[in-house]
Amino acid sequence: MTLVALKAGLRSEAAGRRDALEIDDRLEWDQQITENLLASGLLDRFSGALAAYWPMRSEADPRPLMVALKERGIALALPAMVPHADGVGRTIAFRSWTPWEPIIPGGFGTLIPLDSAPVVQPTALIVPLLAFDRRGHRLGYGKGHYDRAIAGLRAQGLLLAIGLVYAAQEIAEVPAEPHDQSLDAVATEHGITIPESGKS
Repeated sequence: MTLVALKAGLRSEAAGRRDALEIDDRLEWDQQITENLLASGLLDRFSGALAAYWPMRSEADPRPLMVALKERGIALALPAMVPHADGVGRTIAFRSWTPWEPIIPGGFGTLIPLDSAPVVQPTALIVPLLAFDRRGHRLGYGKGHYDRAIAGLRAQGLLLAIGLVYAAQEIAEVPAEPHDQSLDAVATEHGITIPESGKS
């Protein structure tokens, strides 16, 4: 089996497992993940904007966290797909956004800030994923948008990349390729895992 086929199978399995989680449980876990992150002190280690995402389907929901961070005066942003600088293809840009500000459809069931919202360079990034392992490797949706965004932000300076996910999405090993970007931390309803130590 090729690595591409292996990842495709893992994506399908992970999406099915996540979709099967009860919505009442997920709503409770979203709040617990927020509490865990705020209590961990991780988000006290950066200055600048934090970018999260608008959840689609059964993704862990970062909006409770964004509301809590807004109350702390943290600058926030959401991702939007924009044309690449060279005119070929599209890439992720992070546009300034605060909870309850206007948003518009962004494709794939997500919502994004208005085109007039300024683009910012976040120093902390809350990342969606389908599966993760204890090494901090994530399984995304296969397009590589977040890997490229994380690599680009890391090349420009410090970045704290945190995966937001339910504990049921952990697998023994995510197949990693050279371009795959690992996470600095993984936040679940059970706690925070720092991959360097493999401890929660």
